[in-house]
Amino acid sequence: MTFEKKTWPRSLRSQEWFGGTGKNAIMHRSWMKNQGLPADTFDGRPVIGICNTWSELTPCNAHLRELAERVKRGVLEAGGFPVEFPVFSCGESNLRPTAMMFRNLAAMDVEEALRANPVDGVVLLTGCDKTTPSLLMGAASVDLPAIVVSGGPMLNGKWRGKDVGSGTAIWQFSEMVKAGEMTLAEFMDAEQGMARSAGHCMTMGTASTMATMAEALGMTLPGNAAIPAVDAHRRVLAHLSGRRIVDMVKDDLRPSHVLTNAAFENAIRVNGAVGGSTNAVIHLLAIAARVGVPLSLDDWDRMGRDVPTIVNLQPSGKHLMEEFYYAGGLPVVMRTLGDLGLLNRQALAVNGKPIWEGVKDAENFNSDVILPPEEALTPQGGIAVLRGNLAPDGAVLKPSAASPQLMQHRGRAVVFESIEDYHERIGRDDLDIDASCIMVLKYCGPKGYPGMAEVGNMGLPPKLLKQGIKDMIRISDARMSGTAYGTVILHVAPEAAAGGPLALVENGDMIAVDIPARRLHLDVSDEVLAARRATWTSPVRQYSSGYAALYTQHVQQANLGADLDLLVGPRGSHVERDSH
Repeated sequence: MTFEKKTWPRSLRSQEWFGGTGKNAIMHRSWMKNQGLPADTFDGRPVIGICNTWSELTPCNAHLRELAERVKRGVLEAGGFPVEFPVFSCGESNLRPTAMMFRNLAAMDVEEALRANPVDGVVLLTGCDKTTPSLLMGAASVDLPAIVVSGGPMLNGKWRGKDVGSGTAIWQFSEMVKAGEMTLAEFMDAEQGMARSAGHCMTMGTASTMATMAEALGMTLPGNAAIPAVDAHRRVLAHLSGRRIVDMVKDDLRPSHVLTNAAFENAIRVNGAVGGSTNAVIHLLAIAARVGVPLSLDDWDRMGRDVPTIVNLQPSGKHLMEEFYYAGGLPVVMRTLGDLGLLNRQALAVNGKPIWEGVKDAENFNSDVILPPEEALTPQGGIAVLRGNLAPDGAVLKPSAASPQLMQHRGRAVVFESIEDYHERIGRDDLDIDASCIMVLKYCGPKGYPGMAEVGNMGLPPKLLKQGIKDMIRISDARMSGTAYGTVILHVAPEAAAGGPLALVENGDMIAVDIPARRLHLDVSDEVLAARRATWTSPVRQYSSGYAALYTQHVQQANLGADLDLLVGPRGSHVERDSH
């Protein structure tokens, strides 16, 4: 795709605030000058917002203040005027009930902050899981020139001479403690080594996946996704992004030019190649809807089904993001996909060039980290989208993290009516469950939890772990952390709280799972299900005030991206009135 640059100089949006000699312009400029700004600051320089998700309550993003300073240097060098501002920061590790509940709130914050303020373009500083999609969603709705700078992954976790992955190690070690394979003291000792530098999770969890998606979409400079947070190259990229956004404003290169059908097609295939998180499905569906690109679950299955998973990273493989960066990072993956005919080479990127220009010369420096396609972890990566009478609107599974022997299975349902029910019963010796059973969790979807928490990868019963059982099929309307693994079927839609068939499953029902056939079937007759539905009432709390009420009344189902229905679509950057 080629992009026609606009003639420069042209009228800047910020001049609607700062230009001229009228009372309002003088007022806007004079108050800004209390920060020690010279008069020529407002003489037609592009005003660049730096949208910062820095927060000490979001540890993955706690280093972003320094990164913002690097962006400012680049903006100033290119002749722009940088202004840093905070927005709601969705920290995965601390927010309750779940960060996903607040992704849409953060996107709303970003959108309204950009529209209401005198900025001509924006640099989006992201890191932890939901901060990347929320900033992209908000920026897409306003459609001002925008570029993403990720905070980068942590250095590899270390414990007793071994590399450990943040998140993934927690799931592994927790199960080992329950199985009697690790002592609690050893688990506690490993804690300090899991997250030992600034940055987000260094596995191919959701944070790394969404950084990868931003780059694959063309919304970052080439190479952004994998650079470790503490590597000097991360600061260089921030600096260069600050320079680049000024030129993007001059050229009027906006998200709607970059976030096209071709871009989303590339991102879906890249997600399959890197073994990315199932969370990417929901986030990309939401981002696409903000720019009016028709994207569906079926597109995820169709575009990603024949993509080999070639990135050997936890949780699907063995390495971590440091090795991925040293091996050449995402440009190598995208070049490989391009060579296989699985990349739209002409999709436009924020550097103003076709995305292929940024990756065509990439070299692979470690073929054990970025595998040759013929040695892929799985020849069909991507995301499997399942349908059937248990999930009429779809459910998803990550094949690269699943067990091959469970890809076709029929088992007896062991049902947990809530996450509290699961926690109360899972450790009991009298729980009627064996390795052939299928664990089912209800009421953890967008409306049900509320917020669709990452509880879908239910830990296995301790009594089975002690028998050496490592994986079982688990089904829910919840999500799963990108750092987790296992044969876990997620995002069942409609969710139980919305009256989906999942709400009607009972202990002892037989469920048939056929991943190759993309089938998820509850072996219960329509007549029995109708009788159950006639007596069903939702046990989920109804909220009448606050953000929880807004969220539960307007959130869409997982197959649509779980955005608020009133936020779907672009609304532009125009502001009707100046209140002064």
